[in-house]
Amino acid sequence: MARAIQKSEAMSVPIQDPLLIAGKSYRSRLLVGTGKYKDLAQTRAAIEASGAEIVTVAIRRTPFFQTAGGQNPGEPNLLDVIPPDRFTILPNTAGCYTAEDAVRTCRLARELLDGHKLVKLEVLGDAKTLYPDVPATLKAAETLVKDGFEVMVYTSDDPIVCKRLEELGCVAVMPLAAPIGSGLGIQNRYNILTIVENAQVPILVDAGVGTASDAAIAMELGCHGVLMNTAIAEAKNPVLMASAMKKAIEAGREAFLAGRMPRRRFASASSPLDGTIA
Repeated sequence: MARAIQKSEAMSVPIQDPLLIAGKSYRSRLLVGTGKYKDLAQTRAAIEASGAEIVTVAIRRTPFFQTAGGQNPGEPNLLDVIPPDRFTILPNTAGCYTAEDAVRTCRLARELLDGHKLVKLEVLGDAKTLYPDVPATLKAAETLVKDGFEVMVYTSDDPIVCKRLEELGCVAVMPLAAPIGSGLGIQNRYNILTIVENAQVPILVDAGVGTASDAAIAMELGCHGVLMNTAIAEAKNPVLMASAMKKAIEAGREAFLAGRMPRRRFASASSPLDGTIA
């Protein structure tokens, strides 16, 4: 009987639970970056261990688009690590502090990637905290959407701002959990929960994750995915941490789909008391 119940319950779980972004489905809900690794070999190993299918690249910071006829032919190339036929490359605007600079960077990425439309927009407001400049982000998002881009946007954990970015036409909204690279984990779960509950587009936590439990919590709150870089790259063993993050994302998603038990103030016996021997 127990085996029959387990089989029935397993059959009720969707065989496939894809992450849908801009009309494309992905098996993995973990998105990763390419910065801060000691070399390309470590970058490759960590990305492989993460199982990620979407990999984000800072256009302004990466010697990325070397070709056989480029300025450094024969040198190691990031494209060897994340070949476009295996991964969705997500160019981002890290390092941009104005809407105009961010828009210009996205247009450059589109040129370099032969018309690639999917981009990650971030407009920073402060070099110390790397906190987003929300008015500039809204301005840039509106321009990019009108220009035909599919915009995934990094922003604050303000539910009103996140909804506004969705209404502007962004294909995914990416509120921070904590400041970029801080590893502090989700600092305001209720804001993230509110954002998820009000959204009609994917919500992905971006920035602030420090370890696997942080990623699992984001997924248990109902987030559709998590993007991270520093939490993996600055771990003592980045490849092992990438594997841990993969498992945490999967476990958190399953827990969300399963539906957790209610929180109770007092104990509740696991075994029923009715019919017990006095």
